[in-house]
Amino acid sequence: MRSLLLIFLGFIAAPLLLRAGGGMWLPLLLENLNEEEMRAMGMELTAEDIYSINAGSLKDAIVHFGGFCTGEVISERGLVLTNHHCGFGAIQDHSTLQNNYLEEGFWAMSGGEELPNPGLFVTFIERMEDVTDQVLAGVTDSLSIKDRARLVQMNTERLKTDYALQPFEDLLIKPFYEGNKYYAFVTKTYNDVRLVGAPPSSVGKFGADTDNWEWPRHTGDFSLFRIYTAPDGSPADYDEANVPMVPKRHLEVSTAGVVPGDFSMVFGFPGTTDQYLPAAAMRQRTEVINPIRIGMRDLSLAVIDSAMRADAQVKIDYASKQARIANAWKKWRGESQGVEAVGAVAKREEMEREFLQRLEAKPSAKARYGKLLPELDRLYAEREQLEKTRAYVGEINYNVDLFRIANVLDAQFKVADNNGMEAFRERVPGIIDYLEEFYAGYRPDIDREVTRAQLRAYYDEVPREQQDMYVVDQLAFAASYDALIDDLFAGSYLTRGERLTELLRENPEDFIERVRADRGFQYVRQLNRFNEREVVDVYNAYAERINELQRSYMQALLDFFPERRLYPDANSTLRVSYGKFEGFTGVDGNTYDYMTYLDGVMEKYVPGDYEFDVPEKLRELYATKDYGPYATEDGRLPVCVLGSNHTTGGNSGSPALNGKGQLVGLNFDRTWQSTMSDVYYDPNICRNIVVDIRYVLFLIDKLGGAPHLVQEMTLVDAKR
Repeated sequence: MRSLLLIFLGFIAAPLLLRAGGGMWLPLLLENLNEEEMRAMGMELTAEDIYSINAGSLKDAIVHFGGFCTGEVISERGLVLTNHHCGFGAIQDHSTLQNNYLEEGFWAMSGGEELPNPGLFVTFIERMEDVTDQVLAGVTDSLSIKDRARLVQMNTERLKTDYALQPFEDLLIKPFYEGNKYYAFVTKTYNDVRLVGAPPSSVGKFGADTDNWEWPRHTGDFSLFRIYTAPDGSPADYDEANVPMVPKRHLEVSTAGVVPGDFSMVFGFPGTTDQYLPAAAMRQRTEVINPIRIGMRDLSLAVIDSAMRADAQVKIDYASKQARIANAWKKWRGESQGVEAVGAVAKREEMEREFLQRLEAKPSAKARYGKLLPELDRLYAEREQLEKTRAYVGEINYNVDLFRIANVLDAQFKVADNNGMEAFRERVPGIIDYLEEFYAGYRPDIDREVTRAQLRAYYDEVPREQQDMYVVDQLAFAASYDALIDDLFAGSYLTRGERLTELLRENPEDFIERVRADRGFQYVRQLNRFNEREVVDVYNAYAERINELQRSYMQALLDFFPERRLYPDANSTLRVSYGKFEGFTGVDGNTYDYMTYLDGVMEKYVPGDYEFDVPEKLRELYATKDYGPYATEDGRLPVCVLGSNHTTGGNSGSPALNGKGQLVGLNFDRTWQSTMSDVYYDPNICRNIVVDIRYVLFLIDKLGGAPHLVQEMTLVDAKR
């Protein structure tokens, strides 16, 4: 780990009391909860400018990209900006050794060159509203967990009938504050999304795993797509007759830059946070479970990284898989280290003591809430070994491709069991497409070594009573552990994609019979079925009780800390976070600037290196200082900038906006220990990392040679 541990010297005293700018807020509530503070911090907009039902607003330019990232519309012709790592799968799908868009980049010089991406979609939020009263109608504290859930489900289904939805519209009703509040979201989805541009991976992924979650950062993490519609402007599946979308709203792009202290706002779809975990749960997560997951991914990455460095084709085939495994691996490390660095567990314990003190002053409430924390502590302690086993088995299923494909096929076979062979036959074309995609670039020799590294933890670390006897016997029957792994791969259809696909085409019934008898499939199925029955089902029974107590605890926090604005945890719904563009001071006393420049890219440049190579053309542009209109006043080209916005997974690709609501950058990461913000947000230490929009424009224009895309945007240069 580098020396840039982002540990501040001082921390806030009240664990739940937000400094200006903290939290992830629902846009429709900004007027009542946040507008005054936001304007005091430098925002020149109104809450109505950000979210409006009756008029176009900023929210109409924000999309949920593929259901896993955020994007923003930046032109009147449906041009969408998101991260390179969000578009990575689409770029990889179009890449071959002959047209290696990952390596060389891609720029469509006309609409006819823009590339379709089957299965990729973007979703807009049409409107959102509070539906708590309707969803919780008739719900009382006397209801059992199951009866409450049944009534909430019935109310939700009844409520859905009140909404008249148009084609490509959907209704989402989601819980907030652990199920104490509910909001409805009417969405509109567009399925024709085409790749327009992407820099080479040496730019879009510069620094790769070494720099991931680090600062200073020098990554041009962006890609461009375009939304297409039917000629009448309505959403439509891909068709050559479709036309570029005319959006309700697109973002203006500011080339004026930012300075420390400027207002910063991030709009997006953050995935999941757990801000209100009890101290016992936070300790278990960061001190017990994260280390297990980290260790398992250490084993996989060692195998994959070695193979990628040794073979150029493997580097292409495994690039996305390696990035997927490494992303969470480093995030968990930062989360655990950040929580330890700021003493977050102790601060959560301090908050719990204050809660109990306030409770003592209200005897009537003590009867309702007094046993919450002791009971939660007890349940978490009892469940810990189940949690550990679940982590080991979950990582094996995630890291080992043999397990992944076996699980997919097992799920498909259940269709035949439950609905008959005709229902399965209808799925065969889709299964074949999936298998062909899955096995494109699959290397059984690499997967075998990943499996060899992963499964040893099951035999060595999982308690014997939580291991399946079939799996235990397989090891006993083998001459050795290594022989077991070799035999599993040598004798399994699951490691031979072409033959597996051929069997399915020839005879679906025979395919099911042969695969179910396959040794590799049997091994995976037996291990997971036992784990589901003896570990996961028991774990879920604990989770049901914990979740009900957590819901009551969340309500108690809302009741007993009325002076504190408690924002709801992230749940992949549209949120706004705000703060400032600002650097930080490290524990070593050094101050780190809020911005990086192209000079830093060249300082890190290592010819031929997987992570730090730089395109020749970029080096030439740097040498001649040919930055066009995108340089700062002192002649430097900005690359990345820091903000104190609260972000998490799902915020990748989110627009970073200035006080006027103009696009000044593209959110793509957090600093190392800022990943702790998923369980404990501290504005002194948490920083999100943004690509400066001027670097994006420079790369499109000068490196990509696609100035027509810049000309399509609405550029503004309003100096402060």
